[in-house]
Amino acid sequence: MATLNDDLALLTGLHKDKLTARQRHVAVARLVSDYEFNNAYQYVINREDTHLAWLEAAIADLGGTPGDVAEPAVTAAAGKKNDKFLPLVAEDSKSAEHLVAAWRPKIAGINSERHRKLAGVILGETLEQKRFFDQMLAGQDDLLGRRMAGASTGDGVLPVRWIE
Repeated sequence: MATLNDDLALLTGLHKDKLTARQRHVAVARLVSDYEFNNAYQYVINREDTHLAWLEAAIADLGGTPGDVAEPAVTAAAGKKNDKFLPLVAEDSKSAEHLVAAWRPKIAGINSERHRKLAGVILGETLEQKRFFDQMLAGQDDLLGRRMAGASTGDGVLPVRWIE
């Protein structure tokens, strides 16, 4: 039977891995020039912020403090402007798959049913993120819905995530 310290160690480890993924997604999003794909990355990052908040609350409930992870430096491959980021998307797809494969057996050992279910939801949404990445690689641009006929983005992505 797992102890609270075991739960804390597992939740802290999951937090570190999800934060690492989130920080990479922020770095990759800076290079994603396709408007629809960039929006999908922003959606993924937003959900990861929610996952991290859940994990941070669970860790605090157990008396722990989550760690921090720096944003990595990533570079896009050489190629056409609109697709040079695709190798990074492929890496993100594989990384999401590996995260779920690594954590699915581990979360079964979480003592608290609430925390175990929380981790399960996070892994399920990580698989959804993988699906987004796979759809990007397949060239599908209606990841978050379809735009009205004739509507245009002007083929631009803002250089910053939030504008106030």
